[in-house]
Amino acid sequence: MSTEPPPGSGQQPPEDDPFRKQPPSGQGSGSPYDAPYGGHGGGPPPDGGGQPPPPYPEDPLAGMPPLADSGKRTLARIIDMILVGIVVWLVTWGLGVNEYEVDGDRLDVGKSIGQSIVVAVLYVAYDTILTATWGQTLGKRLMGMRVANLDNGATPSWGTSLVRALVLWIPFAFCCACIWTAIAGGWSYFDRPYKQGLDDKAAKTVVVSTT
Repeated sequence: MSTEPPPGSGQQPPEDDPFRKQPPSGQGSGSPYDAPYGGHGGGPPPDGGGQPPPPYPEDPLAGMPPLADSGKRTLARIIDMILVGIVVWLVTWGLGVNEYEVDGDRLDVGKSIGQSIVVAVLYVAYDTILTATWGQTLGKRLMGMRVANLDNGATPSWGTSLVRALVLWIPFAFCCACIWTAIAGGWSYFDRPYKQGLDDKAAKTVVVSTT
Protein backbone atom coordinates (compact mmCIF):
# COMPACT_ATOMS: atom_id res chain seq x y z
CA MET A 1 0.00 0.00 0.00
CA SER A 2 1.26 3.43 -0.88
CA THR A 3 2.27 5.59 2.06
CA GLU A 4 1.46 8.84 0.26
CA PRO A 5 -1.60 10.16 2.11
CA PRO A 6 -4.64 11.64 0.38
CA PRO A 7 -5.80 15.24 0.79
CA GLY A 8 -7.46 15.95 4.12
CA SER A 9 -10.87 16.80 2.72
CA GLY A 10 -12.87 14.90 5.31
CA GLN A 11 -15.40 13.97 2.59
CA GLN A 12 -16.16 10.49 1.31
CA PRO A 13 -12.80 9.31 -0.05
CA PRO A 14 -12.61 8.96 -3.87
CA GLU A 15 -12.53 5.55 -5.47
CA ASP A 16 -8.81 5.85 -6.23
CA ASP A 17 -7.93 6.99 -2.71
CA PRO A 18 -5.23 4.52 -1.54
CA PHE A 19 -6.45 4.90 2.03
CA ARG A 20 -10.11 4.25 1.28
CA LYS A 21 -11.49 1.28 3.18
CA GLN A 22 -11.56 -1.82 1.01
CA PRO A 23 -14.80 -3.81 0.76
CA PRO A 24 -14.76 -6.52 3.45
CA SER A 25 -14.70 -10.11 2.28
CA GLY A 26 -16.98 -11.13 5.12
CA GLN A 27 -18.50 -9.88 8.32
CA GLY A 28 -15.83 -8.88 10.78
CA SER A 29 -12.94 -9.08 8.29
CA GLY A 30 -10.21 -6.57 8.99
CA SER A 31 -10.73 -6.70 12.74
CA PRO A 32 -7.42 -6.97 14.60
CA TYR A 33 -8.97 -9.15 17.25
CA ASP A 34 -9.43 -12.90 17.26
CA ALA A 35 -13.21 -13.06 17.57
CA PRO A 36 -15.25 -11.72 14.65
CA TYR A 37 -17.21 -8.57 15.33
CA GLY A 38 -20.27 -9.37 17.36
CA GLY A 39 -18.87 -12.76 18.35
CA HIS A 40 -20.74 -14.69 15.63
CA GLY A 41 -19.20 -13.83 12.27
CA GLY A 42 -22.26 -15.15 10.47
CA GLY A 43 -21.70 -18.73 11.63
CA PRO A 44 -24.25 -21.10 13.13
CA PRO A 45 -25.78 -20.15 16.48
CA PRO A 46 -23.89 -21.48 19.52
CA ASP A 47 -26.87 -23.49 20.77
CA GLY A 48 -27.09 -25.48 17.54
CA GLY A 49 -30.61 -24.24 16.83
CA GLY A 50 -31.98 -23.60 13.40
CA GLN A 51 -32.40 -19.85 13.83
CA PRO A 52 -29.58 -17.62 12.53
CA PRO A 53 -27.99 -15.21 14.98
CA PRO A 54 -29.36 -11.66 15.13
CA PRO A 55 -27.70 -9.20 12.74
CA TYR A 56 -24.77 -7.19 14.01
CA PRO A 57 -23.46 -3.88 12.67
CA GLU A 58 -20.53 -4.06 10.31
CA ASP A 59 -17.15 -3.75 11.97
CA PRO A 60 -15.85 -0.19 11.23
CA LEU A 61 -12.34 -1.65 11.02
CA ALA A 62 -13.25 -3.97 8.16
CA GLY A 63 -11.10 -3.12 5.14
CA MET A 64 -8.65 -1.00 7.14
CA PRO A 65 -4.99 -1.77 7.87
CA PRO A 66 -4.24 -3.20 11.34
CA LEU A 67 -4.42 -0.85 14.29
CA ALA A 68 -1.06 0.66 15.26
CA ASP A 69 0.78 -0.72 18.26
CA SER A 70 0.30 1.46 21.36
CA GLY A 71 4.00 1.29 22.20
CA LYS A 72 4.90 2.66 18.78
CA ARG A 73 2.29 5.38 19.24
CA THR A 74 4.02 6.41 22.45
CA LEU A 75 7.39 6.58 20.69
CA ALA A 76 5.86 8.66 17.90
CA ARG A 77 4.40 11.06 20.46
CA ILE A 78 7.78 11.43 22.17
CA ILE A 79 9.43 12.19 18.83
CA ASP A 80 6.82 14.86 18.09
CA MET A 81 7.20 16.40 21.54
CA ILE A 82 10.97 16.64 21.12
CA LEU A 83 10.77 18.13 17.62
CA VAL A 84 8.16 20.75 18.49
CA GLY A 85 9.74 21.30 21.91
CA ILE A 86 12.93 22.52 20.23
CA VAL A 87 10.93 25.07 18.23
CA VAL A 88 9.00 26.09 21.35
CA TRP A 89 12.22 26.70 23.24
CA LEU A 90 13.66 28.83 20.44
CA VAL A 91 10.48 30.90 20.08
CA THR A 92 9.96 31.44 23.81
CA TRP A 93 13.64 32.29 24.25
CA GLY A 94 13.39 34.83 21.46
CA LEU A 95 10.26 36.35 22.98
CA GLY A 96 11.73 36.30 26.49
CA VAL A 97 8.92 34.19 27.93
CA ASN A 98 10.76 30.94 28.47
CA GLU A 99 10.93 30.88 32.28
CA TYR A 100 9.33 31.91 35.55
CA GLU A 101 10.69 34.92 37.42
CA VAL A 102 10.45 35.42 41.17
CA ASP A 103 10.77 38.94 42.56
CA GLY A 104 10.67 38.86 46.37
CA ASP A 105 7.28 37.54 47.40
CA ARG A 106 5.78 38.01 43.93
CA LEU A 107 5.71 35.32 41.32
CA ASP A 108 5.66 36.83 37.84
CA VAL A 109 3.23 34.55 36.02
CA GLY A 110 3.16 36.68 32.90
CA LYS A 111 5.99 34.77 31.30
CA SER A 112 4.45 31.47 32.32
CA ILE A 113 1.18 32.36 30.56
CA GLY A 114 3.07 33.58 27.53
CA GLN A 115 5.03 30.37 27.36
CA SER A 116 1.85 28.29 27.66
CA ILE A 117 0.26 30.21 24.79
CA VAL A 118 3.29 29.61 22.58
CA VAL A 119 3.27 25.91 23.49
CA ALA A 120 -0.45 25.57 22.73
CA VAL A 121 -0.28 27.40 19.39
CA LEU A 122 2.77 25.54 18.08
CA TYR A 123 1.72 22.04 19.15
CA VAL A 124 -1.88 22.47 17.97
CA ALA A 125 -0.77 23.95 14.64
CA TYR A 126 1.82 21.21 14.09
CA ASP A 127 -0.58 18.39 14.85
CA THR A 128 -3.52 19.88 12.93
CA ILE A 129 -1.64 20.82 9.76
CA LEU A 130 0.28 17.57 9.39
CA THR A 131 -2.65 15.32 10.29
CA ALA A 132 -5.06 17.07 7.91
CA THR A 133 -2.46 17.22 5.11
CA TRP A 134 -0.67 13.88 5.37
CA GLY A 135 -2.65 11.94 7.94
CA GLN A 136 0.46 11.67 10.09
CA THR A 137 2.89 13.79 12.06
CA LEU A 138 6.62 13.35 11.57
CA GLY A 139 6.76 11.03 14.56
CA LYS A 140 3.98 8.86 13.15
CA ARG A 141 5.63 8.82 9.73
CA LEU A 142 8.88 7.59 11.27
CA MET A 143 7.04 4.90 13.22
CA GLY A 144 4.95 3.73 10.24
CA MET A 145 1.43 4.78 11.20
CA ARG A 146 -1.25 7.30 10.33
CA VAL A 147 -4.53 8.73 11.63
CA ALA A 148 -7.75 7.61 9.91
CA ASN A 149 -11.43 8.40 10.26
CA LEU A 150 -13.11 5.52 12.02
CA ASP A 151 -16.12 5.54 9.70
CA ASN A 152 -14.39 5.49 6.31
CA GLY A 153 -10.62 5.18 6.79
CA ALA A 154 -9.88 8.49 5.05
CA THR A 155 -7.46 11.16 6.21
CA PRO A 156 -9.20 13.38 8.82
CA SER A 157 -10.54 16.76 7.71
CA TRP A 158 -9.13 20.02 9.01
CA GLY A 159 -11.97 20.28 11.53
CA THR A 160 -11.48 16.74 12.79
CA SER A 161 -7.72 17.22 12.99
CA LEU A 162 -8.18 20.44 14.95
CA VAL A 163 -10.51 18.79 17.48
CA ARG A 164 -8.03 15.98 17.94
CA ALA A 165 -5.14 18.42 18.48
CA LEU A 166 -7.07 20.66 20.89
CA VAL A 167 -8.05 17.76 23.13
CA LEU A 168 -4.46 16.57 23.23
CA TRP A 169 -2.45 19.78 23.53
CA ILE A 170 -4.54 22.44 25.31
CA PRO A 171 -4.49 20.66 28.70
CA PHE A 172 -0.84 19.79 28.03
CA ALA A 173 0.04 23.46 27.56
CA PHE A 174 -1.95 25.10 30.34
CA CYS A 175 -2.31 22.79 33.31
CA CYS A 176 -0.99 19.25 33.52
CA ALA A 177 1.48 18.39 30.79
CA CYS A 178 2.93 15.14 32.12
CA ILE A 179 -0.26 13.80 33.69
CA TRP A 180 -2.48 14.63 30.70
CA THR A 181 -0.01 13.20 28.21
CA ALA A 182 0.10 9.94 30.16
CA ILE A 183 -3.71 9.75 30.44
CA ALA A 184 -4.65 10.84 26.91
CA GLY A 185 -1.99 8.76 25.18
CA GLY A 186 -2.00 5.85 27.60
CA TRP A 187 -5.74 5.36 27.11
CA SER A 188 -5.01 3.45 23.89
CA TYR A 189 -3.27 0.70 25.86
CA PHE A 190 -6.56 -0.26 27.52
CA ASP A 191 -9.25 0.87 25.08
CA ARG A 192 -11.12 -1.82 23.18
CA PRO A 193 -11.89 -2.53 20.44
CA TYR A 194 -10.27 0.44 18.64
CA LYS A 195 -7.21 1.30 20.78
CA GLN A 196 -8.23 4.95 20.82
CA GLY A 197 -6.63 7.68 22.87
CA LEU A 198 -8.88 10.35 24.33
CA ASP A 199 -8.07 12.59 21.37
CA ASP A 200 -9.18 9.79 19.02
CA LYS A 201 -12.45 9.36 20.90
CA ALA A 202 -13.23 13.07 20.68
CA ALA A 203 -12.48 13.18 16.95
CA LYS A 204 -13.81 9.68 16.08
CA THR A 205 -10.48 8.57 14.63
CA VAL A 206 -8.15 5.60 14.95
CA VAL A 207 -4.43 5.16 14.33
CA VAL A 208 -3.52 2.43 11.86
CA SER A 209 -0.29 0.93 10.59
CA THR A 210 1.16 1.89 7.21
CA THR A 211 3.79 -0.85 7.13
